[in-house]
Amino acid sequence: MSISIPAQPTRRLYGVLAALYLAQGIPTYLLLVALPPLLRDSGASRTAIGLFTLLMVPTVLKFAWGPLVDRYPLIRRLGHRRGWIVPTQLLVSALIAAMAFVAPTQTVLLFAIAFSITLLSATQDIATDGFAVRQLDATTRATGNAIQAASVALGVVIGGTFSLVLFERIGWTAALLTVAILSLLPLLATPFMRERADAGEGEAGGSEPAPRPSLRAFFARPEARLFFLFALTFRASEGLVRGMEGAYLVDLGVPLSWIGTLYGAAAISAGLAGATFAALLIRRTGLAATLGLLGLLRTLCFLVFSLSALGVLPGLQVAMGASGFQTMIRYMELVALYALFMRASSSRQPGTDFTILTCAELVVYLVGTSVAGWIADAVGYGALFALATLLSLVGVAVAIAILARLPGVRLEGRRDAAPDAPSAL
Repeated sequence: MSISIPAQPTRRLYGVLAALYLAQGIPTYLLLVALPPLLRDSGASRTAIGLFTLLMVPTVLKFAWGPLVDRYPLIRRLGHRRGWIVPTQLLVSALIAAMAFVAPTQTVLLFAIAFSITLLSATQDIATDGFAVRQLDATTRATGNAIQAASVALGVVIGGTFSLVLFERIGWTAALLTVAILSLLPLLATPFMRERADAGEGEAGGSEPAPRPSLRAFFARPEARLFFLFALTFRASEGLVRGMEGAYLVDLGVPLSWIGTLYGAAAISAGLAGATFAALLIRRTGLAATLGLLGLLRTLCFLVFSLSALGVLPGLQVAMGASGFQTMIRYMELVALYALFMRASSSRQPGTDFTILTCAELVVYLVGTSVAGWIADAVGYGALFALATLLSLVGVAVAIAILARLPGVRLEGRRDAAPDAPSAL
């Protein structure tokens, strides 16, 4: 017999999630978006700047220590996941402040600090995702994940665009200290976190101890393996386009200032609008139908890129329009995918399961971005984008086949679907 633990008020939960995901977005996009051009402007070599792509390693490999975060609270008196979130965010902010007193030319020391920040942020992400999975149910996942995607978009603006403006206006030291303070503000929401007891901490019942969170426990579930296959295939084509999108716009003759404005404006406008629209679409049509539709729209977007590169649809406006539309689709996909991954996560190890699925999706994306340049050099942009279009169409077909074998997902998120407890597939 399970013990029902009431969830915290919905509005408060949404506010807490918005703050927690923004806390991750600010340092992430400071390092990935703002730092490379600043280092180059300070005279750092392209080789040294290229090494900063290794900052993605903790994000890709965080599934390896996800079970530890699910098993043990770091500071027990703060609560299981709040006990991880509060100290890691304090350390992240302290390290950003420490970067303010390191010269931009000291790339080795800056890399060491930045790598520590990404390691801490990745750990915090596991705890935050575990908290979100435990709190959101079938009726709130779509909105909760729309808030997550919107927080990511806002993180791009604050950590990336706004940080660059600060660096230009007030200099390296003052800008980093400002960002360090801004990254602390989301912690004001942590006192309002109300955590459900994990399975095994009051839900499991009976005398047998709950299984320890582990990678093996995830892959032991047949449904989880299907979700893992979905994560590997649904967005497998996207890295091919995203990896060369900026280079293609440059080669078309689009000014760099236009590209910067396009990316920044798309993140805050198309990103926020897409996240909101995706939540509404899921509530009206269900999660499975939304994913299928978004996959087809993404395929259409890739087709436009292909026709542009092949000269069938020439003009800067076509390529820039496709780029902006792709941004909107990507944020909509994030809402739907994260809702699906939460649906797939066990209540016994929510952070571990969710992290495995997001890492699988990220690895495939990074493989695509890594080989995109090589393919473009070998056969040209037109063939690259055409290949991405074909792979996207195949990915949609595979996704539909997988979702058809998971009947519990079909009505997920719809208004007329009965609310459920956090998933324990």
